[in-house]
Amino acid sequence: MDRLPPLNAIRAFEAAARHMSITLAADELHVTPGAVSRQIKTLEDALGVQLFTRGHRNVTLTRQGQDYFRAVTRAIEVLREGTRKLQRRRQRKQLKIRAYTTFAMRWLIPRLSGFHAAHPDVEVLLKASLEPVDFRNEDIDGAIRLGDGNWPGAHAIRLVDNVLVPVASPALLGAGPKLRRPADLAHHTLLHSSARPDDWGYWLEAAGVGEQIDARAGMTYESSAMSYAAAVEGQGVAIAQRFLVEKDLQEGRLVTPFKKALDMGDFTYYLLTPAHREESPDMKRFRLWLLEQFQAV
Repeated sequence: MDRLPPLNAIRAFEAAARHMSITLAADELHVTPGAVSRQIKTLEDALGVQLFTRGHRNVTLTRQGQDYFRAVTRAIEVLREGTRKLQRRRQRKQLKIRAYTTFAMRWLIPRLSGFHAAHPDVEVLLKASLEPVDFRNEDIDGAIRLGDGNWPGAHAIRLVDNVLVPVASPALLGAGPKLRRPADLAHHTLLHSSARPDDWGYWLEAAGVGEQIDARAGMTYESSAMSYAAAVEGQGVAIAQRFLVEKDLQEGRLVTPFKKALDMGDFTYYLLTPAHREESPDMKRFRLWLLEQFQAV
């Protein structure tokens, strides 16, 4: 393998070539002019070329020296920029947040740029997971979970109403069997999320057709986001958490065929934070920002 010349010698050469002065290079490097001259001589011997033409009180670069100075300058600038980036990254604070895939994709991620703009020194590391939260054994600062508000070892802050509504594409309603009343769902494909398999059952029961329609029939997807996408494509009727499809409803990609909506009460989304440790200033900023986003909806 080719070996690099001594790095201290390269540093002395770069400073001397930049200043066109051994003395100024020595001042910058906090060494004697003699030390700079010896480093440059070491580099010239290692390279086998003369880099400087030495005058009585000044130095000038030879042609080889000019070529080498350009190459060394580029390499040093790459190192400097890499160092600056690393230092900036170390200065940024990391906030580790867990959330569900659908919540993250359809609600949180589109808004996170606003948090980063308001708090550029805080980096949110977002992880999607269905696993239960264990703050004592996990390195996370907060989690957004769906439940009844009771989590041992955690503070729970309610975020939003969890309202269930059936949704479908306008094209499906126009071309398929009519959907004038909930009983008409018997003639349509129900779209489910495996993460929330009971939502259709809750809504059908509340609509008074729980015994007429098989709440488990239809097609099941791994996440609600996938079932919503299938509904947009006209594959069936999905049961949706309304705040997660609000944009689709506003822009006409989905419609709600019935007026019936089921508010799940306390069973909704909460921000969880560890009960066994004090909330960090950055977590407090994220919590307040998150609550502001829901209030603005």
